[in-house]
Amino acid sequence: MTEHNFFNNVYELVKLIPFGRVTSYGAIAKYLGSKSSSRMVGWALNASHVPDFDIPAHRVVNRNGQLSGKAHFGGNRMQELLEKEGIEVENDKVKHFKELFWDPEVLTP
Repeated sequence: MTEHNFFNNVYELVKLIPFGRVTSYGAIAKYLGSKSSSRMVGWALNASHVPDFDIPAHRVVNRNGQLSGKAHFGGNRMQELLEKEGIEVENDKVKHFKELFWDPEVLTP
């Protein structure tokens, strides 16, 4: 799989994350058959911050629920987007992470 195809697969999967839910870089990588590619998922999502590219990258956090990609959103934008969906964030970490976690292996909202 080329990097371009991997990035596109990441984008298509991230579009499936239900409103008000979050997943992790590792869960996406695992679902795509490349469980050691969490960083590559992050690179793909970092590249998705362009106008007219509707990828809800703010719904992807690290395996502990930390907003590890927040620097790529500028300021507190990632937290603001999550909070607009009813997701509580405290100290750059999703509260109730386990309950809000969406597992792409299950693919149910």
